[in-house]
Order: sequence, then structure tokens, then C-alpha cells
Amino acid sequence: MDILALLQCLQPTVTKTTLRQCSRIVLAMLVITGRVTMLGLSRWAGSGGSYRTIQRFFATALPWATLFWVFFRHHIYRAAEVSLLVGDEVVATKAGKHTYGLDRFFASLYGKPVPGLAFFTLALVSVQARRSFPLRVEQVVRSDAEKAASKAKAASKKAKAPCAPRRPGRPKGSKNTSKADGTCTPELLRITGWLEALLHLLAGVVSLTY
Repeated sequence: MDILALLQCLQPTVTKTTLRQCSRIVLAMLVITGRVTMLGLSRWAGSGGSYRTIQRFFATALPWATLFWVFFRHHIYRAAEVSLLVGDEVVATKAGKHTYGLDRFFASLYGKPVPGLAFFTLALVSVQARRSFPLRVEQVVRSDAEKAASKAKAASKKAKAPCAPRRPGRPKGSKNTSKADGTCTPELLRITGWLEALLHLLAGVVSLTY
């Protein structure tokens, strides 16, 4: 009941049925052990959290960025605190071939590209509380053009002949070049779009310096 009371602030955005389903799923996620799956959630959700209910919830298109923001503003936001807006990508390993967005992504824990799913998160970090609060989570899905470009880049690196070692420091006669006019990669353009959408949502409420 405490979880359901916390979610009441979301009522203008979603239906009562969705709120009730969400409260069951949140409770199951807090107590579940091991990897979170829909079947596992249905086993831990108890009454009102059947497998079909879990399926219907995740099949519903929800404005997650708005829901995160409304919940943050009602329960967490403190006007006197200094907040930083940060972004980070996390890779979850995944076997198989049919999962949406499945690809090879570089994982820092393994030090190499691994098959799995990648998610990019934009979060507000409270300097005083030293905690982060995610406000936008997006799955990273690379286009065919991006995959082809990365493969071509890797192939060109392998084919490139090893260059002779040169002296440390700046080469004699080299000039400064303007880097402001450089073209953004598709990855940076994707992140910029998410960032602009979130800044539009926070405008007039949270003043961000960093």
C-alpha cells in the first residue's frame, strides 16, 4: 500500500489499472532474486500480478520520461540542492538472436565488445545527497548504416600498415585546426536528441550548471 501511495502522483498521466499493475511489479522487483524476467516477476508479484498481467503492462506504451520526472518532482526534488545532469551507458549481456536491439556493444567490465543490450541513461545527481536519480532511459539500437561504418573502421585499422615510431611532442610545423565544425557521429546525434528533450522537460524548474 505504501508503494501504491507513492505512485498516486502519476495518476494524471496513466490509468488506475496501469498504476495498480506498476505497484505489483515494483514490489516484485524489490524482492526478486537473480535476473529480472517477466516470468520471475509474475512468481514474486503475488495476487494481481499474473504472467498475463505482466505481459499486458510491458506491452503498453507509457511516457516513461514524463513518469520519471513527475515522480522525481513530487518526492525527491529539493530546490536548494545543486544538481548535475549526467549520462552513462550500460551493457547487459544477452544470449540468443531474436531479442530486439541485440547487438555487440563495448562493455568496460569485459574490456571488449560483447553480445547484449545497451541502455543509455540521463540522470540528475544530487551533490548534497550524493545520489543519482534516472530521468530518461533509452535502449540503444544501432542502424544498419552505423553497423556497416563500424565494421569498415575496424577493417581499415587492421589493414593499416604499422607506422614508424616518431619523436614525442608536437611535430614541427604543425598548425592549429578548428574542431568546432566537426561532424557529429550518429551516436552523438542520438544522445543530443535525448538530452534536448529532457532539458525541455526540466526547463523552468531545475537550474542546471553542469
